Amino acid sequence: MRRHKPRVSRFMAGIIGVLVIVAACYLVFGGSLPFSGAPFVLKATFTSNTELHIPSPVRIAGVDVGNVTSVNYIPHSRNAAIVTMDIDKNGLPIHSNATVLIRSRIFLEGNFYVDLSPGTPEAPVLRTGATLPASNTSGPVQLDRVLSALNYNARGNLQVLLQGLGAALNSEPTAAEDAGQDPIVRGLTGGQSLNKSLEYSVGAFRASSIVNEALLGIQPHDLENVVIGNSEVLKGLAGAGSQLASFVHTFNSTLGALAARQQALSDTISVLPAFLRNTDISDTALDRSFGPTQQFAKAILPGIKQLGPTISAGLPWLSQATALASNADLGGLLKDLSPAVDNTAHTIGATRSLISGADELARCFTHNIVPTGNQVIKDGPASSGEPVYQELFDSAVGIAGASGNFDGNGRYVRSSAGGGTIQAQTPNVSSAGPYYGNFVLTPLGTRPAFAGSAPPLNRSKPCYLNPEPDLNRVTTGAGP
Repeated sequence: MRRHKPRVSRFMAGIIGVLVIVAACYLVFGGSLPFSGAPFVLKATFTSNTELHIPSPVRIAGVDVGNVTSVNYIPHSRNAAIVTMDIDKNGLPIHSNATVLIRSRIFLEGNFYVDLSPGTPEAPVLRTGATLPASNTSGPVQLDRVLSALNYNARGNLQVLLQGLGAALNSEPTAAEDAGQDPIVRGLTGGQSLNKSLEYSVGAFRASSIVNEALLGIQPHDLENVVIGNSEVLKGLAGAGSQLASFVHTFNSTLGALAARQQALSDTISVLPAFLRNTDISDTALDRSFGPTQQFAKAILPGIKQLGPTISAGLPWLSQATALASNADLGGLLKDLSPAVDNTAHTIGATRSLISGADELARCFTHNIVPTGNQVIKDGPASSGEPVYQELFDSAVGIAGASGNFDGNGRYVRSSAGGGTIQAQTPNVSSAGPYYGNFVLTPLGTRPAFAGSAPPLNRSKPCYLNPEPDLNRVTTGAGP
């Protein structure tokens, strides 16, 4: 079998492997990628040992925004150094009052990172290559420095502190101290109470871990984006100036009003569970209604599709209807008819009044005048036995006969002045006093007798609502 020669010689493969290893070491130890944009360079001066390694991360509020590229110690100085950092775009801008702290990533020494605070918006923005002074930096606090600060006096005070703390945790409470405590820890020492609290720590830590896991978000960089968003919000609040103070004052007033109505607020919160349960039931019913709603939407969709053509077909009709209603056509006709319509309206009002009056007159004839004319007056020997309306017509005939011509002087009713031996006197007639006369025969009296005053006339109600008059209730007056 014939073997194929390799396409790349072993010498070339070795050179390529060396180049890859060199490139990896370059990138691992702080080298920048070729053909990439120059990063923002920030320098900081430290007066103490930084304990930083390359590349230690640079963080803003826990979010990685860069790394340390070099640590250069200042000549003739024991611990002072200048730390150079590359800052990514998500860490910009950086202001002149920015601060740099070196913190430990774990409890034990080592593995430090740079905690960068970018400063406030009011300060000037730094350019790349700027150096923060030592007043804006702080080195790590190491364990040997802490132990060196614990001299004999400090250690003695620490012992006293620990002894007092132990006595406080091991002393049994008095009855007065137990009075305001929770029933679970009454009679227990401070240490026993702390041990008792550990029974609830598992659930508390479990809930805290769930909350911490939720704070990390669902997608990568969710927490980072939240921090960046909060940073933008805080920048906006810082730039608000007096508006932020006014907001805080108003918020304080709002909380004060809520505190004054604490009982009402508590009552409202107490009914929220029932309200939420009812809301859940309503949401379930609402979910069930989505099916018919979707079906209705599908059914109405063809009509909506035809709505455009319908509108297009209706636009010419609207144009013609607009022209028909213009002043040249129906508009002018309406203007000509308006006076006639107005006069007709006034006529209808007057006609209604006339018909109403005619109705009342007809009711008066029906309920009062006609029944009165049909009555028969019973007046003893002078009774005619005929209705009143016939007597009225007969009197017209008598008046016509009495008005006939007696001579050439014309139509006059003749009466002869008579006199007799019977004297008569009337009552006082107004201010003229009584009247006197002579009669041949004794007068029978007036028919009907005068009541002394006219019958009352009630104008507050219509004629047909008055009672029917009774002509036979009158009496015959006595003679004079």
